[in-house]
Amino acid sequence: MSRVHDALRKAAQHEPVELPKPAPRPPAPPSFFEPPLETNGYTESAQRVAPAVEVGADVDDMEAVIRNVAVSAYNPAKEALLVSPLNPREAPAEEFRTIRTRLNHMQTMQPLHTLVVTSASPAEGKSFTAMNLAVTQSQLADKRVLLADFDFRRPTVDKNFQIPSSPGITNYLLGKAPLHDVIRKIEGTNLFVMPAGEPVPNPLELLNLKECRALINGLRNYFDWVILDSPPLLFAADGNLLATMCDGTVLVVRIGTTTFDSVTRALQSLCENNVLGVVVNGARRGELYSKYTYYHDYYYAPESEAQEAGEGTAEPEEASVQQ
Repeated sequence: MSRVHDALRKAAQHEPVELPKPAPRPPAPPSFFEPPLETNGYTESAQRVAPAVEVGADVDDMEAVIRNVAVSAYNPAKEALLVSPLNPREAPAEEFRTIRTRLNHMQTMQPLHTLVVTSASPAEGKSFTAMNLAVTQSQLADKRVLLADFDFRRPTVDKNFQIPSSPGITNYLLGKAPLHDVIRKIEGTNLFVMPAGEPVPNPLELLNLKECRALINGLRNYFDWVILDSPPLLFAADGNLLATMCDGTVLVVRIGTTTFDSVTRALQSLCENNVLGVVVNGARRGELYSKYTYYHDYYYAPESEAQEAGEGTAEPEEASVQQ
């Protein structure tokens, strides 16, 4: 026992030895947050938001989607110059019926359901053509038609049809809205419309998503015609990419505006593989109906009446098609 006491006494006389502190553990990586971002001198965390909707899940049940879409009245803006179902004989309705007839004839000879309507440059009438062609096709009782605004850079379909711009195609591709929320049926017609949706900073990257191709392929199986309005070919690559996803392309040119060089470059960018034809826009009534003007005399007021009303005497512009 004396030895034990001696050992304890000696141990008490020595200063305690400090053991090294363990190294701090590195913080666990966040599971729902991105690394902190330095913004204007302060730190904030950017939350990673998971898609609220599984993109592509409802394409397989398109009939259910169509049954649940919202219905909007056909109330186009006056400046849209859309074909009126109440006045089927007024210009340029006859020209678009001619285009419709040729496209439907092509459809009997080849699998043709998805169509890109584009132009070489802006302000040549591509949206005007796409919308009127969709309206004209939907006037046939046996045709179910979808007009999709894939011009994410300068969408116009929602303004011309006076329907909400969002939710739209971009919302669907980003997983923010289900498909039945981005399609609207025009009341009393066989026409369905998909607006572009909310603005996005990277339209081309969004079009490159596999979900975009799957969407177009899914729509073609449930609509007789899917007509896409796309950006001009020489100002963005969107139209070229969309053309590779669709069955055919229609190029719109404007008399007095489109140059031969721009048409050549636009056709070369499409590789001329699926160009179905060219729509000539901006022709005057006299150029189209020089021999048949008596069919259209009753559409317009006499020059004296127009002058009394304070209106100009310029003739309206119309469209024609050349293959």
